Amino acid sequence: MARPAAADYGEAMRSFLAEPRPSNPPAPLWRDYVLVAVVVVAGLLEVLLRDDLVWPAVALVAGVGPAILLPWRRTRPVLVTAVAFGSILLGDAAAVVGTGEPLMLFSVVYVLLLPYALFRWGSGVEAVVGMAIVVPAHALSTALSGSIGDVAAGLLFLAFPAALGASVRYRVSSRQRETEQIRLREREQLARELHDTVAHHASAIVIRAQAGRAQPATAVEALEVIEEEASRTLAELRALVGALRPDLAPQCGVADIERLAHSNGAGPRVDVHLNGHLDGLRPLVGAAIYRIAQESITNAIRHARHATRVDVRVSGEPDCVRLTVRDDGDAAAPGAPGYGLVGMTERAEMLGGTLDARANAGSGWTVTALLPR
Repeated sequence: MARPAAADYGEAMRSFLAEPRPSNPPAPLWRDYVLVAVVVVAGLLEVLLRDDLVWPAVALVAGVGPAILLPWRRTRPVLVTAVAFGSILLGDAAAVVGTGEPLMLFSVVYVLLLPYALFRWGSGVEAVVGMAIVVPAHALSTALSGSIGDVAAGLLFLAFPAALGASVRYRVSSRQRETEQIRLREREQLARELHDTVAHHASAIVIRAQAGRAQPATAVEALEVIEEEASRTLAELRALVGALRPDLAPQCGVADIERLAHSNGAGPRVDVHLNGHLDGLRPLVGAAIYRIAQESITNAIRHARHATRVDVRVSGEPDCVRLTVRDDGDAAAPGAPGYGLVGMTERAEMLGGTLDARANAGSGWTVTALLPR
């Protein structure tokens, strides 16, 4: 039997009302205060230059005065909306009662920001409450001087920023969910590498324990090696605790990076240079260096326009390993971080390292990863 449409609408409304506020809404920014200054100056000029305004002082206070609250429209959307639309409605009502004409101040166009803020930064309940203030306040204010058609047109005009705010909110939320999925997949990859790490150290511990049993004279030396291997294992376990998955497979390391120089097909030439002390790296560090290099090369081949060369350098330093991947593609303005960059950063940070990706001064991009040995 078909589901009643009313039940679908009711479920959709309950889901919308249960929508929480977006986390960490921006506090007042410097450009908010610039916006307030622009609105106030525009209101002052309008009051001074127009000779058809009734009660110019009331129009300025009631219409433009609430604009000083705009910097807090993200953190207090309902309060700012109530003050702004309530003040404008009261000003229009007072002017109509006193003179028969509404205030009609064009500078109040700033109120279009408020429906946007309600749906972009408010919870579902706040959006409904806010629009319950906006719709009647606008309808009453417009009805004082206009027709039903003006009221309907105004409501449609106010609905556009509300829809835009909801659209931006959905897009940002969708991207955040996708980013979380990328991080989960990255943690799964790290879990597979954790398996290799534990297997490596555990094998060394078992071999030394067997040697100690077979040759009691070397028992003290065997215990020292076992202690060292166990300490390394515990340190790497702490770095990735919680990232547990089956489906474990052997992972690549620094020595495998040279193979990437021959895996780019018809794209730009990939040159790999390994130098410094790269022996004895923890398996997790070697695997991370390989994966970051692989992802950086892939990004350069896919996204670096007109690139002819990708230079990959891995340098083993006393306390860390440095990876630098640089391409010579066209200079491009930086955009939002991609999912690959998110994964690389997550991988480096979980191992106590850092990752930096930025456009070069002349052309191309450079990715630099620094991981502790």
